[in-house]
Amino acid sequence: MFKILGVDHIGIAVGDLKEVGSFWSESLGLASTGEETVAEQKVTTGFFPTPNGAEIELLAATEDSSPIAKFIEKNGGRGGIQHIALRVDNLEAALADLKEKGVKLIDEKPRKGAGGALIAFLHPKATHGVLLELCQHDRW
Repeated sequence: MFKILGVDHIGIAVGDLKEVGSFWSESLGLASTGEETVAEQKVTTGFFPTPNGAEIELLAATEDSSPIAKFIEKNGGRGGIQHIALRVDNLEAALADLKEKGVKLIDEKPRKGAGGALIAFLHPKATHGVLLELCQHDRW
């Protein structure tokens, strides 16, 4: 068994991390924790924590072949919400439980994500059109 601990973050695809990041920091007053490039996912991320512990994750493509670049292209050159991430207490248990229930998974095993988190994605066909990420952090 596993437990969902809460919403971890909302992933937003952007064309320009600095431009969009300035909105979140200057207009909304959320401080950035910095940028991180995750080469495996062909993306640079910027996180903006909110007071309740959830974060806004901005995702900018580092290569035209990345899923983020394809998402933006599919949306007519505009970014937007790309995924929602739920924090779980045990990602391996979550994946095993969901697989046993017949839920279609993109990732059958955890992989490294931004900020040192373990992550795995569920297929949007299983979640009624939402790209859902499950993540596990040691900090909770």
